[in-house]
Amino acid sequence: MGIFGGLFGGSKSGDGESSSEIPWIPLNTVDQLNNIKIASKGRPQVIFKHSTSCGISRMVLNMFKSNYGLEDGQMDLYFLDLLANRDVSNAVASEFGVMHQSPQLLIIKNGVVVIHDSHGAISDIKLEQYV
Repeated sequence: MGIFGGLFGGSKSGDGESSSEIPWIPLNTVDQLNNIKIASKGRPQVIFKHSTSCGISRMVLNMFKSNYGLEDGQMDLYFLDLLANRDVSNAVASEFGVMHQSPQLLIIKNGVVVIHDSHGAISDIKLEQYV
C-alpha cells in the first residue's frame, strides 16, 4: 500500500494489528490557514508537515501514528505533503512565525502556535496536554 493509503485510509500494520487511524484533513491550500486560525479558537488545530521522499520524515510519521491516542473531535489534524504543497508550507512558516522544518508538528490554539517541534522531538509532544 502507498503512503497515502496508510495515511488517509484504514489499513493493517505489518503485524496484522489495526494501525491507529488518524482523522487527517489534507492541507493543500493557503486559504485553509485562515480557517485553521479561526477553528483554533474552539479547539486545538494540529499541522503535521511531512516530506514524502524523506525516510526520516516517514519514520517520525510512523512513530506519531503509533503513539496517537486522541478521541475523535479533540483536535483537528491537518496533514501537509510538503513536496506537493510547498507554497502552503511556506505560508505556514510565514503566517505562524515558525521556521520551516521537515518533518514538523505545530499545535495552534487561539490563532497562535503554542508548541512546535521537528524530527524525533515530535514524539516528545503529548497532544493530550493541549486539548
